[in-house]
Amino acid sequence: MNFKSLLIANRGEIAIRIARAAAEMDLHTVAIYAEDDSESLHVRKSDMAIALRGRGASAYLDAGQIIAIAQAQGCDAIHPGYGFLSENADFARRCQTVGIVFVGPDADVLDTFGDKASARRLARQHNIPLGQGTNES
Repeated sequence: MNFKSLLIANRGEIAIRIARAAAEMDLHTVAIYAEDDSESLHVRKSDMAIALRGRGASAYLDAGQIIAIAQAQGCDAIHPGYGFLSENADFARRCQTVGIVFVGPDADVLDTFGDKASARRLARQHNIPLGQGTNES
């Protein structure tokens, strides 16, 4: 582990679980929350909580705002949870560019597996069985 402070870029149960695991690892956590999530439980389960500008899911997709909060709070890692930015290769790259650890797959892996044809091609190259469906490149 190469970081000490973790921004949790998600909400709800997944954010609570990340906060719990981080606490067990003695990591400082920063939760983020949309304006309409201010009373959500995940806000109280982290060491600190910072409001996002915006409401609903779109607030959690504002990569620039999330990275700016992480930098302002001294976070050296961002855990995206699942959904939202967790499969976004550009977000992973943006984190890397500013020196923040993206807790998840490398951006190149996200690119490969984010494209079904590329993922199937890779599976075939490694003789991994594919389920029924279109096996065209």
